[in-house]
Formats: sequence, structure tokens, C-alpha cells
Amino acid sequence: MALHKRIFELEKSLVASGASHAPDLGMLGPELRKNFIPAWRRPTRGEPRWHIVLAVTAAMFLQWPLPGRLVLFQPSWILPALEGALLVVLVGLEGQMRIDRESKLLRGLSMVATGLLSVANAYSAVHLVMGLINGTEGNSAGPLLGSGAVIWLTNVIVFSWWYWELDRGGPAARAHATKQCPDFMFPQMSDPELAPRDWEPNYFDYAYLAFTNATAFSPTDVMPMTRWAKAAMTLQTMVSIVVVALVVSRAVNILK
Repeated sequence: MALHKRIFELEKSLVASGASHAPDLGMLGPELRKNFIPAWRRPTRGEPRWHIVLAVTAAMFLQWPLPGRLVLFQPSWILPALEGALLVVLVGLEGQMRIDRESKLLRGLSMVATGLLSVANAYSAVHLVMGLINGTEGNSAGPLLGSGAVIWLTNVIVFSWWYWELDRGGPAARAHATKQCPDFMFPQMSDPELAPRDWEPNYFDYAYLAFTNATAFSPTDVMPMTRWAKAAMTLQTMVSIVVVALVVSRAVNILK
């Protein structure tokens, strides 16, 4: 315990001084090197904000091609406008481009933005599926494939946002190492020799997790460790299977 405390104090002082990476292990001595704490289990500067800004912007623009009958909020520009406004507020309140401030207000606003996009995309997916079942959707292969692709890709962004927002308490909590036990086990966590000493997951790692789960319909290299993580991945897989199976099969029938 004393060893871990000494390492923690060294890490804390380096972070406070503006260091963006793990200390040189030569600074620790042989006894402390053996007990070195990886980046994902100690306080760090926090990940850059532009990752999530890029993802939210992409999700906003993906809403425009959907036909009005598949859009929850009418007119169709309302949801992108709300998402954009929330994004501006989040960045403005934070006041910096690194996510390392724990705030119930900021976290609440981020969850609201994620929830809005989730509900809107779920509405689009349900109405597309019901339209295919009832024969009111899918009269033309091109628009059908376009709508299906938009819903599928938005689904990937939505779940990547949830994974990023909830894993170990969110990005700010991860920066402060508030919660030690991971909800998602990345390969670099299970074997520190596979990655640099200062490796820790950021948004793109969660985006990769969401994309591979939506295409492989199962975990690939990232393992869900908690029940909510398993439930979320199961739900994402179900949505992907239904959308892909129905849209592709209908489009093939039309093209024939």
C-alpha cells in the first residue's frame, strides 16, 4: 500500500505540473517499477474534447437525409439544432478542450444530448422496420438502403457515446481515476506490455467497440465486464441485426 501511495503521489504531482504522459520508470527505482500503476488506473489530464465533438457533429448531419416520416422531431432540423446547442453549451461551460472536470451539471447535459439522439434514432429504426413489415416502406432500393445506412451508422455513434459516457463513471471520472474496476476490458488493460505505459482508452476506442459490435454481432477484442455493459452491447446487436437483415433483404427483392 505504501508503494502504491508513493507512485500515486508522483503521478499526481506530474499531472499537476502539466505532464501528459507517464513518468520514466527509471525515476521510480526497481521496487516501485514492479508496482507501477498503468495510466487507466491513475489520475491523468483527461482526453481531448474534439473526439466527441466530431462524433456529435457527424450524428447531427446524419439526420438530414432521413425522410420526414422517419423523423421524430418535426421539422427535421429541430434535433440537429438541439444537439448543436447542447454541444455549444457543454464546451462553453467546460471552458477548455480537455475533459477532466467532474460536474453533475455537465454530465447531466451530456446524458440529455445522448438520450435525445438515442430516442430519435430508435423512433426512426422502429418506423422503418414497421414500414417494411406492413409494406409501406421500401418501394425503391436506393432510398431504402440510404435510410437503413443512416440509422445503422447513427446507432453506432449513439452506442459509442453511451459506452464512452458510462464506462468507469464517464470521461472526467476516468481522468481522476475515481473508479478502478472497468466496465469494458480492453486488451491493453489485461496485458500492459501490449501498449505504451501511458495508454488509456479514449472516445475512438469506444467508437471502435461500437462499430465492431454492430458488424460482428458479438464482442471482438473488448470484453464487457459489468451487466449494464453486456445489456447495452446485446441491445445494440439486436438493433443492428434487425435493421441490416430487413433492409438488405427487402432491397435485394426490389433489385430482382
